[in-house]
Amino acid sequence: MNLSIVVVGLSVTSSWGNGHATTYRALIEALARRGHKVTFLERDTAWYREHRDLTKPLSWTVELYQSLKDVPRRFGKLVKDADLIIIGSYVPDGIAISEWITSQARGLTAFYDIDTPVTLARLDQGLDYLSAAMIPRFDLYLSFAGGPVPEMIEQRYGSPMARVLYCSADTYTYAPQQAQTKWALGYLGTYSEDRQPILDQLMLSPARTLPSEQFAVAGAQFPEGIQWPENVLRIEHLAPKQHPMFYAEQRFTLNATRADMRVLGFSPSVRLFEAAACGTPVISDRWPGIETIFEPSREILLASTPRDVIEILRDMPEERRRAIAENARRRVLSVHTSEHRARQLEAYYAEAAARRHRKSAPRQANRPVQVAEL
Repeated sequence: MNLSIVVVGLSVTSSWGNGHATTYRALIEALARRGHKVTFLERDTAWYREHRDLTKPLSWTVELYQSLKDVPRRFGKLVKDADLIIIGSYVPDGIAISEWITSQARGLTAFYDIDTPVTLARLDQGLDYLSAAMIPRFDLYLSFAGGPVPEMIEQRYGSPMARVLYCSADTYTYAPQQAQTKWALGYLGTYSEDRQPILDQLMLSPARTLPSEQFAVAGAQFPEGIQWPENVLRIEHLAPKQHPMFYAEQRFTLNATRADMRVLGFSPSVRLFEAAACGTPVISDRWPGIETIFEPSREILLASTPRDVIEILRDMPEERRRAIAENARRRVLSVHTSEHRARQLEAYYAEAAARRHRKSAPRQANRPVQVAEL
């Protein structure tokens, strides 16, 4: 089954302040390796243009467009002929593009919500990239959040088929590296106001208590007003190819979860999978469903207070630290690689296609046969 797939997403060419980029790249690379033809359509915006760290992929295609009117003019035939068209969250003019795609596409259509908790928390108040009325028009809703969330999307918003499609680790990029340890604890992620309290509590407070240890925070868009302890190194941005070495230079890495994702639960960050694939043990805040992703105390360490983090950094034996890292890496390799996600997407496509066929079969069976068809 070699499919023609079109993805309309926020940005795949720039990872600056954009966690979608590595998620898209990992999934698309895996799909391309499996023989699918993938084209990614991206609005050419100044912010991402100035910070691009992907130019021309070898096995798939990126097409940049300037405005909404360019989409039907340049990509009308591509969309009509594709087997599967996916539009992601936060796409500029996403509602208008979704209306056009679902009215023009002959193949299956899907919405890939990499921000499901944020979407569901704000959908009824109005979003620029998705409306509640659009959800039933997609053949498939791919949710960043698992657990009970896909069923809720079907029941509350009328999706004909909602399925979980977590982020993943591209193990061709994210793998253990040989490096000297520089930091007791590191963090990689774009600034978010609702995530900053977790970072303050589980990173900056322990850093102040342990002045002899070194810490690092890498990520864009942090405001100037944050008071960083002297033993916390600030790195403005790291391109994905630099992530594995950054993880290798940490004894532990921190996962800090956004508020909507903590409330809804079952919403693992891509950084969880990438750090674990690199063999770095993760300390995470707590949220519902995390135990369905990694086993606490065996594959991941959970913390609620600065004291929890301090005790881990100060008291954990090296043998146990390495065992937790190895257990998490094995879990990623067994169920959370980009190859697994590509296979999931293929299975969802087959399921949705069979569902569409069943719905259309009675009408086709009762349709009068034309002489020209005989």
